[in-house]
Amino acid sequence: MIGAERGDSARKVAKLVSDIEWAESAGLDTAWMPQVPNDFDALTMVALMATRTTTIELGTAVVPLQAQHPIALARQALSVHAVAGGRLALGVGPSHHWIVRDMLGLPYEKPAAYTRDYLEVLHAAFQNPGPVDVENATFTVHNPLDLPPVSPLPVLVAALGPVMLRIAGEHADGTVLWMADERAIGDHIAPRITKAAADAGRPAPRIVAGIPVCLCANSEIDEAKERANRILSEAETSPNYQKLLDRGDARNVGDLCAAGDEEAILARFRQFADAGVTDLSVRLLPIGDTRDELVASKYRTREVIGELAKAVR
Repeated sequence: MIGAERGDSARKVAKLVSDIEWAESAGLDTAWMPQVPNDFDALTMVALMATRTTTIELGTAVVPLQAQHPIALARQALSVHAVAGGRLALGVGPSHHWIVRDMLGLPYEKPAAYTRDYLEVLHAAFQNPGPVDVENATFTVHNPLDLPPVSPLPVLVAALGPVMLRIAGEHADGTVLWMADERAIGDHIAPRITKAAADAGRPAPRIVAGIPVCLCANSEIDEAKERANRILSEAETSPNYQKLLDRGDARNVGDLCAAGDEEAILARFRQFADAGVTDLSVRLLPIGDTRDELVASKYRTREVIGELAKAVR
């Protein structure tokens, strides 16, 4: 997971470039760019990262659907996909009421139905060039679009509840998760989305799990969990995430953190894989009392991630 970072815009751009160059050189399969309300546009940053790489897949985790018309998102995604030489994985989702309604001032009603209707327009736009003609309960679209995808463009949907998991399985290529532990994935997410995909005649879906990771001594594990809860805890205010936590054993984001030595981190990775996860999106979680200590912690964890990724493929 690359971004979002604090600091001025110029420094953050340089940091993104440095991080994506490292991720490709380390042989990682995918870099995921989160879309958060107060930071860079994820697809724009993916386009930037595409110019500095040649092989790594570049994903968004995730673009909120309500913020733009599906034709506008399709046009942007197809453009970025072309810039990336067919390496974009478009992660989208209906977001949360506290972003859509409270921040953007937009309606947040029937998000699952809205997502289903939105995906219908996206799929039509991602076919061969020509008119996009879709009429459903939400959209009436008759729009020319002469942007053939340079290769199939995978779409993944942030899906947490049963209805959204069915929609993701039936209409998308997988799901992008946050706040989901091994039991929630193994007992709830993986079975539902996999069955929905099979019933729809679609390939087995990708299940992308986002987790914080910190390489540290055993005596520092509690510090890592406390830091995760301190800097990432805003996600726990969402009812959607709370319901997902209730389906697993984790009570907060600190419990999701893979912290400890290399063996402990690898064991946690394998637990997620055994639960049905196909992709791990690693959120580097440094610890320390000073900026220098935080930077050193981040780079130690990053190097270990590069090595461990080879062991869980």
